[in-house]
Amino acid sequence: MVNPTIFQIVGFQNSGKTTLIKKVINELAQLGLTAVTIKHHGHGGKPDFQEGKDSHQHLQAGAIATLVEGDGHLLLQAEKNHWSLEEKLELMSFFQPDFILIEGHKHESFPKGVLIRKKEDLSLLEQLQNIKVVFYWDQLNNNLETIQAFSIHDETGPQWLAHYLQRRSFD
Repeated sequence: MVNPTIFQIVGFQNSGKTTLIKKVINELAQLGLTAVTIKHHGHGGKPDFQEGKDSHQHLQAGAIATLVEGDGHLLLQAEKNHWSLEEKLELMSFFQPDFILIEGHKHESFPKGVLIRKKEDLSLLEQLQNIKVVFYWDQLNNNLETIQAFSIHDETGPQWLAHYLQRRSFD
């Protein structure tokens, strides 16, 4: 089994995490590398899924998980009071990716990129550990001498991150 490299993309809501992850996945794919993602649904409540479908009815009847496959597409839904990040990582490792990209779970200790949209978001740089890169919306006025930083509009940022991850995976 492949031992994937884990990297987090974190920031507050609407800071651009999903857009950045899509760009990084695209860059990794261009390098011939594979990625899976884990997204933390931090907005309260359960994530949306299609009500009324057979798989939803299976869950309503008491199944703890249901899997639907067709034409090579696989959808898994599972019910449990709490999923630890470790359990999610173990599940996604089954797919033998080169990388597991985590959107959210800010306070975990994995290497991470932080998105700073507003001045108030700068507190993340002091609160979080293992920050490897910062993506910012407005020019940062604080000193980031030891951390790589890119404007969210700079297309070289996702490229840099993909190459950084590629180098890290072979360390």
